[in-house]
Formats: sequence, structure tokens, C-alpha cells
Amino acid sequence: MPDQPFVLPEFYMPYPARLNPHLDRAREHSKAWARELDMIDVPQHGTVIWTERDLDAHDYALLCAYTHPDAGAEELDLITDWYVWVFYFDDHFLELYKRTGDIDSARSYLDRLELFMPAEGEITATPENPVERGLTDLWNRTVPHRSAGWRRRFVASTKALLDESLWELANINEGRLANPIEYVEMRRKVGGAPWSANLVEHSVHAEVPDAIAASRPMEVLRDCFADSVHLRNDLFSYQREVQDEGELSNGVLVFEKFLGLGTQEAAEAVNDLITSRLHQFEHTALTEVPALFDDHCVDPAARAATFAYVKGLQDWQSGGHEWHLRSSRYMNEGALDGRGGPDLGGAGGLGTSAARIFASVLATAPQRLRAHTSTPFRAVDVPRPSVEVPFPLRLSPHLESCRRRNVDWARQTGFLDGVVWDERKLRAADLPLCAAGIHPDATADALDVTSDWLTWGTYADDYYPIVFGPTRDLGAAKAANARLSAFMPLHDSPMPAPANPLEAGLADLWPRTTAGMPAENRQSVRRAVETMTSSWLWELANQAQNRIPDPIDYVEMRRRTFGSDLTMSLSRFSHGRSVPPALYRTRPVQTIEHSATDVACLINDLYSYRKEIQYEGELHNAVLVVQNFLECSEGRAFEVVTDLVHARLAEFEHAAAIELPALFRDHAVEPDVQDMLLGYVQEFRDWMAGILNWHENVARYTEPELGYRPAAVPVFGGPTGIGTSSLRISSLLPAGH
Repeated sequence: MPDQPFVLPEFYMPYPARLNPHLDRAREHSKAWARELDMIDVPQHGTVIWTERDLDAHDYALLCAYTHPDAGAEELDLITDWYVWVFYFDDHFLELYKRTGDIDSARSYLDRLELFMPAEGEITATPENPVERGLTDLWNRTVPHRSAGWRRRFVASTKALLDESLWELANINEGRLANPIEYVEMRRKVGGAPWSANLVEHSVHAEVPDAIAASRPMEVLRDCFADSVHLRNDLFSYQREVQDEGELSNGVLVFEKFLGLGTQEAAEAVNDLITSRLHQFEHTALTEVPALFDDHCVDPAARAATFAYVKGLQDWQSGGHEWHLRSSRYMNEGALDGRGGPDLGGAGGLGTSAARIFASVLATAPQRLRAHTSTPFRAVDVPRPSVEVPFPLRLSPHLESCRRRNVDWARQTGFLDGVVWDERKLRAADLPLCAAGIHPDATADALDVTSDWLTWGTYADDYYPIVFGPTRDLGAAKAANARLSAFMPLHDSPMPAPANPLEAGLADLWPRTTAGMPAENRQSVRRAVETMTSSWLWELANQAQNRIPDPIDYVEMRRRTFGSDLTMSLSRFSHGRSVPPALYRTRPVQTIEHSATDVACLINDLYSYRKEIQYEGELHNAVLVVQNFLECSEGRAFEVVTDLVHARLAEFEHAAAIELPALFRDHAVEPDVQDMLLGYVQEFRDWMAGILNWHENVARYTEPELGYRPAAVPVFGGPTGIGTSSLRISSLLPAGH
């Protein structure tokens, strides 16, 4: 065995690892089960995947005993069998398909596995190999005991775990290394941690209520868990995957190449990201989940079940780490030296465990504190962004007339009140220029709608910090958000009277946008708007805590604050009903959507950095997030974000040129639907070109406008000054505040 390529870093692990007392029984049972299914010493297409010695050395029963310390004996047997199966699948796929690069056979192999995991009904297909036989047995032993909601989630996560193996194989065949954002997103699926989270629910007999399972806090908990598990695995498996197997899907390798770091530095950076994700997990569990319970009136039993699930995820983190320190599958030489503890040859008991936890927390405390030490309104010195988008700019011929109508519309809705905006600020923002670039083929009326939506969203983006930021009144902001939904009726029900410009603008936009739209499409548009408005509450909460977001949480929430869901929702409906919804959920289409969105969001962060950091005291900017995470200079962070823009552009082009045609072939997509999706891709090209052009030419980010503030107009003609500003702001709040 060659020398280890790096020294394992100091991990953040604040929870003690506990060992299930039924370990020996699970070891004996899982070996007998694997032997019965021909997983041990039985050649598959001429290749022995595992010997008995391999299975003993990997010790998946130990993994499950650590990650599910409170499971009963039979439950631990079942969980262990699941993990034996999933690791066997991984190695089986490696030997038969990854090493050979046989992607067509791999696709047929994965397609058959869907036959052995029906969400409803019985399995009718006949299994033909150990992977299919194992899945059949496990499915029948697990799924009948769970709710319909859990089964849907488990089917989805199992399919993702299996299907995204093709993404890894395709990258190996092309010699293509993912960028960091793409890698984290795809690693969640192919890495299987969301699948593990479903099994945590099963093992603790505590399902997350369906009403909150898809909410942001629960998704964040699951994703933080997944990212921490996968990135930790990347550290321990780097030597085997990268040096032995030629694998490209490893976070350390991704950081090495993208950031230009040495292997040790890249390993430390990956470990810092693990720590950040665990901090985010704790922050969400303690601050967002209790509020979620109240918002959804979750009963005490369901609250207890949810917290049992959260505790199960914590147990998995600490137990999974402990197993990685011991399993022969991984690079862990010397990792246990001097640790002490049970069966390690040193002192044992709670004292040594607590000492290790204390050392872990102490070592990572500076990273936690750093997220809360941003200095607002500090002067910044960064170069003008240097971003290129390789798509031609096309502008609508209706731009000038749209500009005139946009000013009239903003005046009628009350946006030009002198508190948030006046006419100078509106014209400096020039949202019609953005609309003309992103929708160059729109009719005059359609361009007005696009321009007015952009104006409404940009006004709101300025409105929330001004109205709710100084007071830290999150309750008032939440009430304002709740009222906005009343101005987006699904069935033409009457709206209340608008109480402020934000409501007045939405009351006008909604009927103009959804006239003649089916109810289900209206629901999608409304959900997209609510996703955007709720993300503003997330920003306000971070501002109140002076908390720079975790990098991954920032990227994912930035898509929401930017209104990407709304843009895509309106674009999809322009295609009518010709595109099956399932195609929008495929990896190539989602890659196109997410990468284009990130390009636009990161471009905005580059151009607005000075405005937001120096003049607004903002925390939500990718340059600041990168600078805080990497502890690098402002200039270096600017370079990293610029590189991310170009990496996501390259990913967009790869998905459009390589992955989308493969999707058409594999799914036998009809020519007219292909044309619809190709048109969708072209819209994103126009969108990115138009957004870059707007940032390059708009006055909103120029020196004359950065320090400008509207001349605040007194509400009732009274005096001006500090004492009256609260009166002016109160005129913007919803009635009853």
C-alpha cells in the first residue's frame, strides 16, 4: 500500500459514537444473507466481486451498529442487509461497468432494478443476479411497514442512488471533472445519504410528517446530513478511488483542480466544508425546525417523531465517522492512535469520549465564530468583473416604449414614493433593458409583463431590508409575506385592498400574468412567487444574526432570492402542455436550469458586490461567502466566483450539447417535444446574455448611483428628519402592523 496522500484533518464531531449491543448477531446474519444471495466468492460474469475476507474486513455490521445504536436486533439485521446490498451494488457496478466503460449495458442493468422496487403492489419480475435478488428480498421486508409518503421518498432516493451511477460513469468515459456546485448536487444522489436518511426514519420508527417533509428546514437537514456524510467519505476513500480506481467523483480531487490547491490543502478545505454543513445542520435544527412546527400546527407526537429522526441523523454522523476510522475499505492508517476509548487499547469510558468532543468543538470554533464577524459597510476595492457569456445578445424592438410604460406603471402602483425608490432610482435600475434581453421575441404586452415582474421583484428586494431590516421585526415581515398570497388567487376570488406598493404591484401583475391559465399552472406560478418571497425572510434572519451563510446553503437559497423558480415556471407554461412534466425532472434538464440560474446569480453578485457590502451592509453575496469560507483575500474570492461563473457556463453547454441529445435518444422523445426543449435551452441562452448585458450597462451599480438615496417625502406633509423616518416607513407596512 503506498503512503497516504495526505494526513487526515481534525474533524468536527460533537456527538459521541455509540455501539449497538446486537453487533455480533448482525455480523453473523449479514454474512449468511450475503452468502445465500451469491455475493461472496461467486463470480459475476467471470469476476469475483467479494471474497469472504473482503466482507469481513469491510465490516458493514459495525457501520450499522454505530450508525443505528438504538435499533432492535431484527431491525439491525435488516438495516445491515440493506448496507451490504448497497455496497455490493457499488462494487458490482464498478467491476462490471465502470472499469469497462460499458455505458449501454450499465443503463440496461439499472433499468431492470426499477422492476424490483414498486411504490405500490408486488414485485412481479424474476431476479437474475445477486443485486436483483437482494433488492427483492429487502423491498419485501421493508416497504410494507411504512406509510405511502415514506415509500414515495424511499423509491425516489433509491432510484437516484442507482441511476446517477451513470453520471459518474459518463464523466469517467469523458475524463470530465465536475465543478464544485455540480459535484455537491450530484454527490447527494449517487452517494446515497438521502437514502440513508430514509432508513434512519425506518430504524427509529419515527417518520417525518408528510406536511413538513418537503419544507426548507427538513430539506436542509437532509442535505446537510448528506453532504457531511459524502464529503467525509471522500476524504477517507481518496486513496482507493482516485489513486486505485481512477475515479473522478471525489470532493478532494474537485477542490484540488478547481481551486488549484495541493492535496493536503484540498483535504483541509473539504473538511472545513464538512464542518460548515454540520454547523448549518445544528443551526437549522435549533432555529428553523421549531418555527416550522408552529407554522404547520404539528402535534406533539409528530414533533417528537421529527426530533427522533434528527437525533438519528446525528447518530449516523458520529457512527459513520467511527466506522471509517476502522474499516479496511478506507485510508485510515494511524487515525485511531492515541484516541483511547473502548476496544482501542487506551483509557475508556465517557470521560475520553467527552474529551474528544471538547477538542473537536474547540478546534472548529474559529470557523463558527468567523461566520458572525462580518463588518458591515466596510470599504471594498475590487476590479470590474470580467465575465464572458458565449451567446449573442438580442434585444426586443419594444424596449423604448416599454421603458415609458414601466415608469407609468411604477408610479401608479406607488413604487416612486421617495422612501424606497423615486423615479431616478427606477430609471437607474432600467429593468426594461433586462426584460428586452431575456425575452427578445416577446410581444409588447408580454415584454411589459416581464419588465413589471422584474421591477416588482427588484423593488421588493430593496423594500424588505429598508422596512424590516433596521427593526429586526421578522414577525412583521412574515405577516407581510402571508398577505401577498391573497393577491395571487387560484380561482379568481376577490383580492383584499392593497395596503402598500408591494401589494398593489402584485394585485396588478397577477391577473395580467395568469389570465386564461389552468388552475394547476396558476398554482405553480404562485408557489414560485412564494418561494421567492419566503427566501427574503431567510435573508432577514441572517442579517438579524449577522451570520454569513454556509456556502452550499447560500448557492441553493440564492436561486430562490433571485426568483429563478418564477422565471422558469413562466417559461415552461409558454410551451403549452407538449412537454411531459417528467422530462423537466430529468438530470440534463435540471442541470441546464440550475447552471444557467447560478450563472445569472453569480454575475449579479460580482457586479453588485460593492453596492451590497459597502453601501448596504449586506451579507448575502457569493464573494463574501467565499472569502469567509476560504479565509482568503477579497481579490482571490472575486477570482473564485468568476471561475465558478465560467465553470457553470461550461456545464450548461455540456448538458445542452451532450446530455440533452442522449436524453432524447434514451427516452424516445418525440421531435416536437425535442423542439420545445431546445427552445427552452435557447431561452436560457438569451436569459444569460440579457442579464450580463443589463449588468454591464445599467446605472444601478455605478458610482453616481451607489451613494444616492431618495429624498424621503413626509407622509402627511409634516416635518422631515430622523424622527419622521419611522412614520414614512410605517406607510409601507401592511395594514394592522
